[in-house]
Amino acid sequence: MDFSEEQIKRYSRHIILNEVGGRGQKKLLRSKVFLVGAGGLGSPAGLYLAAAGVGRLGIVDDDDVDHSNLQRQILHSSKDVGFPKTLSAKATIEALNPDVEVVPYTHRLTSENIMDIIKDYDVILDGSDNFPTRYLVNDACVLSGKPLSHGSIFKFEGQVTTIVPGETPCYRCLFEAPPPADMVPSCQEAGVLGILPGVIGTIQATEVVKLLLGKGELLKGRLLLYNALTMEFSEVRIRKNPKCPVCGEKPTIKELIDYQEFCQVHS
Repeated sequence: MDFSEEQIKRYSRHIILNEVGGRGQKKLLRSKVFLVGAGGLGSPAGLYLAAAGVGRLGIVDDDDVDHSNLQRQILHSSKDVGFPKTLSAKATIEALNPDVEVVPYTHRLTSENIMDIIKDYDVILDGSDNFPTRYLVNDACVLSGKPLSHGSIFKFEGQVTTIVPGETPCYRCLFEAPPPADMVPSCQEAGVLGILPGVIGTIQATEVVKLLLGKGELLKGRLLLYNALTMEFSEVRIRKNPKCPVCGEKPTIKELIDYQEFCQVHS
């Protein structure tokens, strides 16, 4: 493929980077990334991946835009209230970069549909706000061998890691099973600093671009922790759990499981 004049101008700051160049930019334009969630984390991640020229973005979210989302979910604006988040996200992203094809999925991810959906994508970015979805996405990525960027946020804190099946620990190596529902405050009760998902989602997008380009050091086996109140980053090394039920030496999870949903308000 050859660049158009407009593309040369649009991606010029990438093309002059030795680590990207014309070849890397073409690789991004051919890449396909699947975003789980068009909310707090999916918004900044989706915008920056689109601006970078990732050619296809699949976005799944079964929620509609609400006024309470607008404090942090920057893919959406006041005019979008009441509309499906995926369609709002599609309009915003395609207005930013017409090179990007946005494929909206307006239904919830389940054990029945996730494998069929993600098979067409190179990398999965999890911006979900609840444990059942996180475990479903992790297990599906491990079973299908898809690289996964995990991010999560809570009040003033966030965390990011990059999971490459066969190379790195997975989410279940960190947390083997979801916590009991009564141990987890609802998203509405907990609250979140509106700027926080911007920091975490942008880091996730950075990891995805590095992974697609094959450049830099990824957060493989490393959990990056961020505290907005103290403005501190810290890092925890994580190891593969040989007894992990999905990626361990003798896995017991060989089929996907739907956990009961217990967080109804999307971050």
